[in-house]
Amino acid sequence: MLLHIIARGKIGRSPEADLVERYAKRISWGLKVSELPERGGTVPPLPAGSVRHVALDERGETLTSTAFARILERWRDDGVREARFLIGAADGHDATLRESADLLIAFGAMTWPHMLARAMLAEQLWRATSIVAGHPYHREG
Repeated sequence: MLLHIIARGKIGRSPEADLVERYAKRISWGLKVSELPERGGTVPPLPAGSVRHVALDERGETLTSTAFARILERWRDDGVREARFLIGAADGHDATLRESADLLIAFGAMTWPHMLARAMLAEQLWRATSIVAGHPYHREG
């Protein structure tokens, strides 16, 4: 299953971009990163049934890393071809996008800059895929 981060705004050359790239190289499932302008620009359309949308949103569910891994594992095992992770601009996502998402997740109650959110998401995707693979990277407790 392809993992795809779609984020508003430019990350450019930065330490955060380096972190995203470092984790992307480790993910055996494949990780694609796309950028959209701060305003305008549309999320690529969903092919019927084979793609899931996950929106990062402060109103979303806070998951443990293991629970997140199990969701991705279930989607993969159910034949989902791609999981798209949407990171909004400064004002977040509009109500229509939030309502149409298959899953809303939050990295806690605090607001994070989009550049850090990308790096944190890339790390959590690496962690989730390593949990599914039985790799010892993640430790519970």
